[in-house]
Amino acid sequence: MPKKLKYAATGLGCAIALLVTWGLIEPRFLNIEEETAQIPNLPASWEGKQIGQISDFQIGLWADNADTASRSVEQLIEANPAAVLISGDFIYHAESPPNSAEIEKAVNIVKPLIDAGIPTYAVLGNHDYGMSGKQAEPDTQLASSLASELEAIGVVVLENESVAMQIPGSNEPLYLVGADSLWAGRDNVEAALSDVPDESPRVVMVHNPDSFEKFPANTAPLAVSGHTHGGQIRLPNSPQWSWLRFTQKDKVYADGWARGYGKAGNNLYVNVGIGMSIIPIRLFCPPEMTLFTLES
Repeated sequence: MPKKLKYAATGLGCAIALLVTWGLIEPRFLNIEEETAQIPNLPASWEGKQIGQISDFQIGLWADNADTASRSVEQLIEANPAAVLISGDFIYHAESPPNSAEIEKAVNIVKPLIDAGIPTYAVLGNHDYGMSGKQAEPDTQLASSLASELEAIGVVVLENESVAMQIPGSNEPLYLVGADSLWAGRDNVEAALSDVPDESPRVVMVHNPDSFEKFPANTAPLAVSGHTHGGQIRLPNSPQWSWLRFTQKDKVYADGWARGYGKAGNNLYVNVGIGMSIIPIRLFCPPEMTLFTLES
């Protein structure tokens, strides 16, 4: 082998080794993103209040990222928002219920939020139904077991329904609308919106960004989702050039505000999540905890 080719091969090998090493380290970092969200008819008691979001723990993946998930909860407790939203995929793979170590681990990560008195809400994702692909059969027993365990500690799990959130001492509601898992064929936007009065202020939570497209105009001024992991492996500062771009046939919004997506008056924020799929690597896509400051 010519010397130049040999040196090039050695250099390429070293670069790949460095990238893999960094990919194993990066999941241990945590970005705290601060955003402002405008909500029509926002009650005065909610003006300037914060809502936190975390997503996609993926507990059960080999070398999962449970420590970073726990740190995200610690950071939320320190920030003390008015509510915390967890947008699904608590688990990646789990033993059959009722004795699931993965479910227990995920619930224990979330429990400090409840102990701190922070109202916490969730929807379920595809992995919570045991679905690693769109064609898999949803495991409703697994999802039901996870939802029951979360609700047992005080997390409100929304399954195509809404709840009126209130600031203590105020009777002015901010509605939270939650849709169930798209891949499980259980997201019903019409049912989720059915109890929300017209023109009322609301926040929407879904797991899969594709569910957001189903919301009629002006019904989701602030919607949050997860699922994409920000692409998980991507070029630096280039969420549009990621692993997802080459593995998903549909249009995927992987990171932050999905500008121009969905119907008029609706705005979606995609959280890049905490955990990972397939391999325990993140590359130029560190885990995220998001704080939204609300304004009218």
